Amino acid sequence: MHATTILMVRKGGRVVIGGDGQVSLGQTIVKGNARKVRRLAKGSVIGGFAGATADAFTLFERLEAKLEQYPGQLTRACVELTKDWRTDRYLRRLEAMMLVADKEVSLLLSGAGDVLEPESGVMAIGSGGNYAFAAARALEDSNHDAEEMVRRAMRIAAEICVYTNDSLVIESLETSED
Repeated sequence: MHATTILMVRKGGRVVIGGDGQVSLGQTIVKGNARKVRRLAKGSVIGGFAGATADAFTLFERLEAKLEQYPGQLTRACVELTKDWRTDRYLRRLEAMMLVADKEVSLLLSGAGDVLEPESGVMAIGSGGNYAFAAARALEDSNHDAEEMVRRAMRIAAEICVYTNDSLVIESLETSED
């Protein structure tokens, strides 16, 4: 997925998702302050997307419906969404990936049927995702909290990836960790 970077960090009783604001069309930047990270399920879930914007909005709407159907069960809602995503003729064509989290679990969702939980507390998607992921992993043992890790790692990704800028949108939740 090109033209975005989304990073999720779970550390120290918080989960934070940050996304850059750049929207590119080919080699041209058409917008610098897009909002690719948002709250779902009345604020109890946060999510970010990489990929086609209309496709991501469709997936966010579908995830909201699944969360209403399975309240408080993010993993189950995500599994049901990805089943639909793989089997529905319309949804199968959607080109996007999502990172979502609630107070208990962090997940990556894809149209390939993936519902993945990170081994560590870090996961990233998008064209600058690997840069942000590597930077955040390098910061894991630091004294920085989750939000500061996201800010620093996203700044590094923006310095390296031409499809990522430093106009960040960040959402966070308190987790069930002590």
